[in-house]
Amino acid sequence: MTANFSTYDQVGKVEDVSDIITNISPTKTPFQTMIGTEPIHNTLHQWQEDSLIAANAANAAVEGAVAPTAVMNPTVLRTNNTQILTKTAQATGSADAVKTYGRDKELAYQLGLRSAELKRDLEAVLVGQVQAAVAGSSGVARQMASALAMIDATTTYTVNGTGGALNSTASSPTAGAIREDIITTVAQTLYIDGAEPDTIMVTPIDALTVAGFQANGRTRFVDNGQKNIVNVVDVYESPYGKLKVVMNRFLSSNAALVFEASMWKRLVLRNWFRKTLAITGDSTDVQILGEFSLKHKNFKASGLITNLNG
Repeated sequence: MTANFSTYDQVGKVEDVSDIITNISPTKTPFQTMIGTEPIHNTLHQWQEDSLIAANAANAAVEGAVAPTAVMNPTVLRTNNTQILTKTAQATGSADAVKTYGRDKELAYQLGLRSAELKRDLEAVLVGQVQAAVAGSSGVARQMASALAMIDATTTYTVNGTGGALNSTASSPTAGAIREDIITTVAQTLYIDGAEPDTIMVTPIDALTVAGFQANGRTRFVDNGQKNIVNVVDVYESPYGKLKVVMNRFLSSNAALVFEASMWKRLVLRNWFRKTLAITGDSTDVQILGEFSLKHKNFKASGLITNLNG
């Protein structure tokens, strides 16, 4: 017996469990969102790239001259392989029958998680590393060439943090920070080649460095009625055009990309789909699978900055 019956004396209280599951894992995949898609019909995709002959200021003919001999650049054949990405979601019959907080059916919830993970995996394949194409075999998985492996050497710049130089001839140049002059040099090269870059994609660490560019003697307009403090650069305007600054948490930690989004396509052989696997017991297994590749319409249309210390 107790004179003052309180919650400490109660038996059989209903649990107070929030019916919301919070997941802070990142799911935004900016590169594949920006570039759009194109259907393909083979595991090996091929395309050709072309370029104009350099402008000739000495192009002048005498009156009545014989027509000059035709001069043409041969096209360049490019290829890339498809890559299969897959995961499996699984739940036992009991797990799917039990009433749970934060979700209706366990299998449906697990399918949602695995689907989000696959989207992140594809973004990591596209821009998270330098990956060469692999044709594969019956025992070796096919792999697509990543974006970092599909940019011409003449538009790839290696930072040397010690000397501050680009395209260092040192065998192991010291990693350095991204700098404004590096970005303008890449933009200049692309402009001269005829490209029209519209995006610079950077890691979260390098995004902070780019935000600091506005402190380098820029003119600022201040509204005293505005209480927000802004430390971000959304658009960087260079002499060679405006570059939208896009942060990508899946981008390789030592790289930055300068590119025109329309010059890239995510190739789709088999878009994401699900299939229930053969039931061998009291559980359900569902495989999620997709097969994709990547096309860079012209390897000189984008720039790559490497050896960053971000």
